[in-house]
Amino acid sequence: MRTYWNFNKGIKHLDQWESGCWIQVTCPVEDDVKYLVDELKIPDYFLEDISDTDERSRYDYDERWLMIILRIPHLKNIASRSPYTTIPLGVLIKDDKIITVCNQETKMMVDFINHQQRRGEGFIDATDLVFRLFLSASVWYLKYLKQVNGLIEKAKRNLDHNIDNKDLTSLSRLQDSLTYFATSIRGNETLLSKLKFRLPVDDLDAELIEDVNIEMQQAREMTAIYANILDSTMDTYANLINNNMNRVMRLLTSLNMIIMLPTLVASLFGMNLVNGMEQSNWGFLVAIVISVIITVIGWWYFRKRQWL
Repeated sequence: MRTYWNFNKGIKHLDQWESGCWIQVTCPVEDDVKYLVDELKIPDYFLEDISDTDERSRYDYDERWLMIILRIPHLKNIASRSPYTTIPLGVLIKDDKIITVCNQETKMMVDFINHQQRRGEGFIDATDLVFRLFLSASVWYLKYLKQVNGLIEKAKRNLDHNIDNKDLTSLSRLQDSLTYFATSIRGNETLLSKLKFRLPVDDLDAELIEDVNIEMQQAREMTAIYANILDSTMDTYANLINNNMNRVMRLLTSLNMIIMLPTLVASLFGMNLVNGMEQSNWGFLVAIVISVIITVIGWWYFRKRQWL
């Protein structure tokens, strides 16, 4: 899907392309690809790179096109294997052409346009657009990190009442998401440090870059903090599970030993040997009494040792 935006003094929707407008391509179909490659002469291999969900943050020049890949946060589905992940956003700049390409529809891009429309100022130029995309990505990393922290706290509260595989699995998935975030944020920081020397930067852009650096640093530090919290939480509950398993095994072993004591008495009196009780009317009762006594003694001993 292609959308044309005029970003002079605000963000306004256009019905067709005009010189200097921003072309937003989301979830490109075959018609969009033909338009980008055949009419705008975009290198086709770059579109393939953007479609690769694991493509790293970078920039490149080819046929006078400045091609940038930025990693942005994306929420797939809370129930999915990795609910929070990152995807590549492609930005292409050449003369009066400014294009962004993303293979998935994200909340970040919708919010980015709505926010710029509320600002009512638009963008000064393509450089301003690029750095504001960096800023928006950093802000959304922080938003999603707060949601991740909320999910961690919820899972911890559930695990305090009952250690369940479902909550442990959700923590493991959040651990994967934080790993994706940390890697992408570091890549974006490296990309930003290179682009500020490659793009024409004025005083306003320099202030914007400083804001982006602050937001990115905060996102990186929050990611590291939550990752450490999650690691320690997983270790704690792993130790609790091992401790509970040891207690259960100790209990079963103690019960087995207690049950073995009357079995031993019955085995001794049941052997085909002379023990003086063969003809006694009290033989069975004596065996029962001895079994009860040693069972009680065994139970008392194990309770005293706190094995039961």
